[in-house]
Amino acid sequence: MATIANLTIKADGSFEGTLATLNVTAPIAIIPNGRKAKDSEPDYRIVSRRNGFELGAGWKRLSQNTGAEYVSVSLSAPEFGTIYGNIATAPGDDPMKKVIIWNPPS
Repeated sequence: MATIANLTIKADGSFEGTLATLNVTAPIAIIPNGRKAKDSEPDYRIVSRRNGFELGAGWKRLSQNTGAEYVSVSLSAPEFGTIYGNIATAPGDDPMKKVIIWNPPS
């Protein structure tokens, strides 16, 4: 499993960190979608902290195996195409640290 972002949980429920692939390194924020009006709309918006451009979205999901909640994300930009991943707990003992794990296409 490839880690493509390191994140820190903020007090307001957002995440901030750095997206890092072989071609792109960019500061990002994953912000709760306060304007969500329908179940089909994302729970989070992913934006570049450099210029505010929206890069993607995230949806709260429940694991079929454990029932634990996690966030599934989709990011898209001309530099890297579309990337799918999940926000997971980072290695170590800090519950405020998270990572995005890349889900390659099958």
